[in-house]
Amino acid sequence: MPRLEEVANVVLRVPSVLVLDMLYKCDIDSFTDHLTARTEDMLFKYKYVIWNIYYLGHVVSVVVLLLPLGHIIQLYLHVLCALLLYMAHQIVRDYVRGEAQYGYDGALFLDSPALNRFVTALTSQIIISTLCAFLMRTRRLWLFSAHLLPLLARVFSVPLDWLLTLSSVSMMITAAEVAVFLLVNLFVPYRLARATYREIMEIEVTELYRLMAVGVSLWHGFAVPVLFSVFWFVLFGVQLITNFGTTAQQGPLLYLLTSVSECCASPYSLLGLTFVVSYTALGLLSLCKFYLGGFNALQNHNVMHRGVTEGVTLLLLALQTGLLDMAALQRCFLLFIILFIVLTSTLQSMSEITEPVVLGLGASRNRCVWKHLRGLSMCGFLLLFPGFMAYKISQFFNMDFWLLILVSSCMLTSLQVTGTLLIYSLFMVEVWRGAALPGLDEIVYYVNGVCRVLEFAVAVCVVAYGAWESLWGEWSWMGASVIIIHSYCNVWLRAQAGWRSFLLRQEAARKINVLPRASAEQLRDHNDVCAICFQDMTSAVITYCGHFFHGNCLRKWLYVQETCPMCHASIKPSSNPTAHPNPPPSEQHPRPESHEEEEEEEEEEQGSQGDDDVCPPESDRKCSQSPQRLGANGDSQSVDNPAPSCSSEGDSQELREAD
Repeated sequence: MPRLEEVANVVLRVPSVLVLDMLYKCDIDSFTDHLTARTEDMLFKYKYVIWNIYYLGHVVSVVVLLLPLGHIIQLYLHVLCALLLYMAHQIVRDYVRGEAQYGYDGALFLDSPALNRFVTALTSQIIISTLCAFLMRTRRLWLFSAHLLPLLARVFSVPLDWLLTLSSVSMMITAAEVAVFLLVNLFVPYRLARATYREIMEIEVTELYRLMAVGVSLWHGFAVPVLFSVFWFVLFGVQLITNFGTTAQQGPLLYLLTSVSECCASPYSLLGLTFVVSYTALGLLSLCKFYLGGFNALQNHNVMHRGVTEGVTLLLLALQTGLLDMAALQRCFLLFIILFIVLTSTLQSMSEITEPVVLGLGASRNRCVWKHLRGLSMCGFLLLFPGFMAYKISQFFNMDFWLLILVSSCMLTSLQVTGTLLIYSLFMVEVWRGAALPGLDEIVYYVNGVCRVLEFAVAVCVVAYGAWESLWGEWSWMGASVIIIHSYCNVWLRAQAGWRSFLLRQEAARKINVLPRASAEQLRDHNDVCAICFQDMTSAVITYCGHFFHGNCLRKWLYVQETCPMCHASIKPSSNPTAHPNPPPSEQHPRPESHEEEEEEEEEEQGSQGDDDVCPPESDRKCSQSPQRLGANGDSQSVDNPAPSCSSEGDSQELREAD
């Protein structure tokens, strides 16, 4: 029953974490300050005992938490047996006191009420003794029968005063048995720790790897995320019941936030909230994947979309802002801001999941209306809900640097979704027209570029406002560090990436513009498809090595590599480009590298027919629709082994079969 063992492994460790949480919240200093004693020496002894009990509670809780599952089960069985024995002694004591009040110490069979009370007490004691023997898995029933002494004495009509004495003696016997058992098993945790240490030391690896192996083993063995999540839900349930009569009338949002904030007063509860937020984010992201793509979409195990980012974000923000040391009301408001940031991060991850799905539906000409509706509805939600969140939070707080960061995060999410919808609309317009839109790749690039520029502008505004507030307002190290990190990640890196992409496109366009255009006669003589997209060519450019390609296809190829896709010869612009209006048949096929230099020298000696007035290549939708196309931003699927261009339809068919 592995599932039952997993449940027991979590549930039986939760009380230890609860005890640790209670000990952390205990204010021992204030408790000891209110102690009073006759002398200072007695007061010091009281404080010494209390502090030792406090530390002993931590040690015992940690030891119980780290015990193996089998030993934890045995420990709980022994605790349950001890409680049953205590209950048995209380029943016997109550019986003896009842008999003393009744005042009858004669033979039991002569008094019917006394006999009924005796039979009831004896039956309960026998049941308890049998249950204790069953829990301890032993047939020695006499070990758990010390509390039967007063009942046996009552059978022999022992005076009632002696029954009270025998009840105390039976309790002392049971206490002695418990003490002997504790002494016998006192060093069990030490023996377990020593055996575990020997097993670890037998692993012949480096010290760092050994520590990592121990940490991973404890993490999976104790099911740490599930353990702390269950612990936090127990605390949260208790707080909901406790605060129901006080804060429930002030509104559900404040009621929930107050209950959650009171469950973050210790490192243990904060760690539990971290795992709960992580699991919640994972559930939302999985629900988004399922809504967009069904069960097959859940197979995509992206590390960034597993809720880890949201949980770590909450933990770091809580530690940096000192959430644990704040008062209840301040902790409530700060937790509201932190949870808002985490929700914004979750929406950003949902946007990253939705974007490729929606664009894929538009580019692949998928005609399933239900899929399009699901994608568009998710985009609509991600477009409107962040704006609603930004509006609501601006109603609670005055505008400052932190609020501007929150609002800007919502704006960026809505902006990215807007760009996705625009590109999707362009794809659908093309489907509705039934023909390729001229220059669609350029339009898509410029739409993405405008969105990136707007994101960059928002980041610059946030940094500028934060710097102005730090210089002329309240300055802090944390605010300065946030400004520096925000400037580097959202301003400098974005500017660097955007400028690099722009230069790459400019360089690729310059190389394409200096290449000669193929005439209609050359295309008719060539009579082949583009070797990049495998589509027919109505217009083409000719490289220096004599190969024909679509202008758009070759430009996208140049975003990735600066060589010819066919022969890997370098494509370099020159002030006097050479054209080959009629390349010989031998040049239409791949040539050995040993003859390439000789043929290039012959071509230079033959001269060239310059054509300086070349036009920029027109967009060819056939290139962009091919399954092996390159992206508008240069993110492409590279052609590992480009096939040679052929001069006949048979060779072209062989080329496609080879690829």
